[in-house]
Amino acid sequence: MSEYQQTLDWLYVQLPMYQRVGASAYKKDLTNTWLLTEYLQNPHQNLKCIHVAGTNGKGSVSHMLASVLQEAGYTVGLYTSPHLIDFRERIKINGEEISKSYIVDFFKQHRPFFEAHHLSFFEMTVGLALDYFNQKSVDIAIIEVGMGGRLDSTNIVHPLISVITTIGLDHTQFLGNTLAEIAFEKAGITKPKVPVVVGSYHAETKPVFEAKAKATKSDIYWASDVQVPDYDCALIGDYQKENKKTVVQTIRVLQEQGFFAVKENHLQQGLLQVIKNTGLMGRWQILQEKPLVICDTAHNKQGLEIVLNQIQKQTFKQLYFVFGVVNDKDLTEILPLFPKNAIYYIAKPNIPRGLDAQELDADMQAFGLQTIVFQSVEEAYQAVLKQATENDFIYVGGSTFVVAEILSFLSCKE
Repeated sequence: MSEYQQTLDWLYVQLPMYQRVGASAYKKDLTNTWLLTEYLQNPHQNLKCIHVAGTNGKGSVSHMLASVLQEAGYTVGLYTSPHLIDFRERIKINGEEISKSYIVDFFKQHRPFFEAHHLSFFEMTVGLALDYFNQKSVDIAIIEVGMGGRLDSTNIVHPLISVITTIGLDHTQFLGNTLAEIAFEKAGITKPKVPVVVGSYHAETKPVFEAKAKATKSDIYWASDVQVPDYDCALIGDYQKENKKTVVQTIRVLQEQGFFAVKENHLQQGLLQVIKNTGLMGRWQILQEKPLVICDTAHNKQGLEIVLNQIQKQTFKQLYFVFGVVNDKDLTEILPLFPKNAIYYIAKPNIPRGLDAQELDADMQAFGLQTIVFQSVEEAYQAVLKQATENDFIYVGGSTFVVAEILSFLSCKE
C-alpha cells in the first residue's frame, strides 16, 4: 500500500467524517480550527479569498468563478467538497490537484498535533488547503463551505466577498428545520463591511440576509434580480442558469471593488471552459450517448425538482434510474417527485450512511415506483446498460455517493 493511501486511510478511518458517519462528525464551534490555524501560523491571513456557502449550487459557482479568474490570468486556488473519485479533487490550483507527496508530507509533519487535539477530518482538510494555497502564493483562493456556514471550519477566512447560493432544506438535523433557520447558518459567513452576493431568496430568507448584512454593515447584492446575458456554459443543467447569474454578479462586484481585472471575454471563456479548467464532475454530466446516460449529484428536494423536470424534457423510449440514498434522507419529501413511468435499479451506496436497498425498495414501492434491487451501485449500473436500448434514457443519482461510485468505476475501466 502506498504512503499516500496509508495517509488517507488514517484520515478517513481514525477520525469521524460527516459524509461517512453523519452526526457524530459535526462540531458546533470553531475552537479547533482557530487552534489549528494558529499552529500553522495563520496561512489564511495571507490569502485573498472568495467564500461560498449555500444549499445547492455552491460547488458549481465555486468552479465557475475559478474558471473565469483563471481565464483572466490569475493563479486560483480552489477548495471544495466532497470529492467524487480522489481526495485530491478537493484542493486544486488552476485545475491541477494537490500532489500526493504534499499531502503525505503535511500529515507526516503535523500528525502528532492533530492526534493530540482530536481534530476532525474536515478541520484537518481545511488546514491543509489553506496551508497549501499560502505556500503556493495563489492570487485568489475560492473556499467552498462544507456544511452550513456560521460554524463551518472554513469560516475563519476573511474574504474579499461572500457568496450565498440557493437555500433549501438539507442537513436539517444540524442546520434547522425552516428555510429561515438554514439561511441564518449560511448568512453566518457574512463578515464586517465585506460585500455579500445572494444567489436567490425566498420570502422567509430575504429578511435574514438583510438583517445580517445590516448588522455587519455589508453591501448586499441580489443576483437573481440582476439582468445578465444568458452566457453559454459547459455546465448544461437547467439549475445552472441561476448559478451563472450568481457568478456574473460576483465578478461584477469584484470589479467594482477594484480587486481583479476581468474582461467580458474572460467571463465568456471561463463559463465555456469550466470543466476543462477545473475538472468539475457530476453536474448533469453525460457519461455516454446511446443510450443517453446522465449523472448528477442533486440529492435534496430543491435540486431534484429541477433535475427531474429537465429529464422530462428529454426524448426517450424508456426511462431508467440507477438510484440510492443515504439513511438520513427524508424520502417522504423526495419520492413523490419521481416519475412512475420509470424503472428504478436501486442499491445501497457503499458507505456506512448508505440506506439499505431493501428498506429503500419498500419505501419506493409504497409510492408506486417500479424497482429492482441490486447488491451494489456498480452492479445496478452494469445491469441497466445491458437492458437499455439506444433510444432509452438512464439517470444515475439520488446521492453524491452513487455518482461517485459510478465515476470511480468508469475511471478504473479506462
